[in-house]
Amino acid sequence: MTEPAPVTGCGKKRTIRNLVLDLAAYVVIPFITILFVRGSNWFTTNFSVLGNRPQRQNDFAFWGLLVGVYFFTILEIIAGYLEKRPKGIWFVPLALVLLACAITTPYLPDVFPLKSFLHVVFAFLSAVCLAAFLGLLVWKLFRTEPVQFGLYQAGLILIFMGSGLLLALAGIISSALEIFFTISMSVFCRRLERKLGRLGGIQKYN
Repeated sequence: MTEPAPVTGCGKKRTIRNLVLDLAAYVVIPFITILFVRGSNWFTTNFSVLGNRPQRQNDFAFWGLLVGVYFFTILEIIAGYLEKRPKGIWFVPLALVLLACAITTPYLPDVFPLKSFLHVVFAFLSAVCLAAFLGLLVWKLFRTEPVQFGLYQAGLILIFMGSGLLLALAGIISSALEIFFTISMSVFCRRLERKLGRLGGIQKYN
């Protein structure tokens, strides 16, 4: 009988990393995101309105820090699986900077109309940068390995379509849209990272 291979230090680190990423994507981010909007109507308000209430400002900052660190970390891990740095990788730090700008810029239209407008622009462009990078990445992966990444291409398209539907239903960037986009993208990135890890990376990516 063959002796089981000992778990190396590197293997232990990967196991711990996988556990942390799983907890973040499937438990912590969904829980914190939904907890943040407690007691509000998901279709008539949004994170900007809630986050600028005095009793929610710290919660908003914590949510933004958590989400920003998660996406930056997991997308850097994903990029590390590829032989070449993916095109548009600069979208990732840009999205993080824009998210930080949105969180630190007040959204009080009656008091600070210009800053409130900038807050909306920062928040919107942060999500666009994240979507743009993942769109470029998954399209390239699909073209390189269509069988392996066909479902991921379809899944990302469904996320975009679902986001568009929620935008049309509410007529605004609502909490429902922000919840859906945040949680679905968190889970999507985690599943994509696990897929690339199982494949041992993509050497033909260009």
